[in-house]
Amino acid sequence: MAARETAYAKINLALHVRSRREDGYHALETLFAFVDQGDTLSASPAPADTLRTTGEFGQEAGDPFANLVTRALGKLPRPGGLSILLEKTLPVAAGLGGGSADAGAVFRIVRDLHGLPDDWRDRAASLGADVPACVESVTCIGRGTGTELEPVASDLADTPVLLVNPRLPLSTGPVFAAWDGADRGPLPTGSVREIALAGRNDLEAPAIGLQPEIAQVLDALRETDPWLARMSGSGATCFALYSSTDALDRAAARLARDRPGWWQLQGRLRP
Repeated sequence: MAARETAYAKINLALHVRSRREDGYHALETLFAFVDQGDTLSASPAPADTLRTTGEFGQEAGDPFANLVTRALGKLPRPGGLSILLEKTLPVAAGLGGGSADAGAVFRIVRDLHGLPDDWRDRAASLGADVPACVESVTCIGRGTGTELEPVASDLADTPVLLVNPRLPLSTGPVFAAWDGADRGPLPTGSVREIALAGRNDLEAPAIGLQPEIAQVLDALRETDPWLARMSGSGATCFALYSSTDALDRAAARLARDRPGWWQLQGRLRP
């Protein structure tokens, strides 16, 4: 039986870095949200697991044996293999959890076809801190390294969102390494909207230090009258939230005209 899943783009409505941990990771508090657009994975039964990539960013997805799709398949016991076609429309190393979202989609495909083992959350976390959140792809709060998840009811479902990336890859490691180590306080409390508005992204400044064009993206987004514009994750993608679809359409058209070289994606926030 064939299966098809969208690997929903992940954004961090807020990302507070609290401390460096002894194990080398960072203690985080983040508000995850997901856009209703992303990569597409099509799967069909096969004698062995295989992966083929297409799409605008397909060539940037890397060695199939290192790709998170292949690694996710290796974490999940099941009868027989799966042949997966990955249409890669999200940029790589972009702060959108693209690889993690792809892995999350694999977990959902296997769940629907065969079911998941009871310890699937641990298996997902072993692939990356964002993967457990990406399996469910719903708004939630992440703590610890981002794997300790707390579900929240979102008052931002269906909010129009614009994602913009200056087509500059930015690896997570150097951004965290450039963080100044200052604890600027915990994630706010309240509704999802209130947390997003009162929150911040502590990786924004170090990311801009490494890729100054991120600041230009944020400035351009803020000129389109969103009610919130912020960098996602460790960058370089930034997002803007709008009060109406018309406002989103105007913003997207303006940036397409003024910055034709930038990548953009329009969508709505999932619940």
